[in-house]
Amino acid sequence: MSEQVLLVFGTDPTPKLDRIAGRARVVFADEQSLPGLLPTADALLVWDFTSDAVRDAWPSESPHPRWVHTASAGVDRLLSPELTGSDTVLTNARGVFEQPIAEYVAGLVIAMAKDFSGTWELQRQRRWKHRETMRLAGTKAVVVGSGPIGRAIARTLAALGVEADLVGRTERSGDPEFGTVHGSAALSGLLPSADWVVCAAPLTEDTRGMFDTSAFARMKSSARFINVGRGPLVVEKDLVDAVLKRTIGGAALDVFENEPLAADDRIWDVPGLFVSPHMSGDTVGWRDALSEQFLDNFDRWVADEPLLNVVDKKLGYVPVT
Repeated sequence: MSEQVLLVFGTDPTPKLDRIAGRARVVFADEQSLPGLLPTADALLVWDFTSDAVRDAWPSESPHPRWVHTASAGVDRLLSPELTGSDTVLTNARGVFEQPIAEYVAGLVIAMAKDFSGTWELQRQRRWKHRETMRLAGTKAVVVGSGPIGRAIARTLAALGVEADLVGRTERSGDPEFGTVHGSAALSGLLPSADWVVCAAPLTEDTRGMFDTSAFARMKSSARFINVGRGPLVVEKDLVDAVLKRTIGGAALDVFENEPLAADDRIWDVPGLFVSPHMSGDTVGWRDALSEQFLDNFDRWVADEPLLNVVDKKLGYVPVT
């Protein structure tokens, strides 16, 4: 194979691509230069996965990159009709974020069950106030999203004694780990019995706004809601109302409809709503892991071998096999 052109969108910080030396010409692009460079590239590494620039700039006709890899689990910010309908192979960062996100969710669950925020506030006030907290073992979680992230969350919660029901797009029986994976149609029936509702679903037209006033009304008044999937999965106004009116017991959001969250957004000030800046999967060394994953797939690509983590562009995620 002749020297390939690898276009890299995003350089903050620059990915480690030393292994590519001599096998591809690496060209870096920003939002301004991307439209002109896309038709010249054989492959595209989307290093800045927080931007909509690739979706907006994707050529309506050939030429276009034959392979796109995004350094993220979600692909919703990339998928234009033109990219979806093209012959371009799309791969994602499946395998990097699952356990860190599961640990983050487990940390949130423990913190809310044990009222760590209350303890820290009382410490700040120098008040000795004995309280009773919630026992996790024996509680029930509904985890929405049956891909690797959702499965890691359910597995990690199970280690804490939390019974977890896993919800995917379609119902599947005989799952070797969870037995039954519930279909999305079963979600409304599962919500009333859940102590914890964790959203880790991909963003598609079917899942956009799936957690709204109706969904929150079906939950226990003591239930806590956590979103580590995508911001638009939740109608934020409805969630704020549910927390303020005590329709549910509390919530934690790591993702938002508009990021970064504006300093004057009222979400910051909602009592019982924990806010974190889209960091649940970001652990020390995560960018190096993303670089290595891309390089391993690059080795496959230049050797004309099947790529790992191929996304079904119509579904918007890597199908479970």
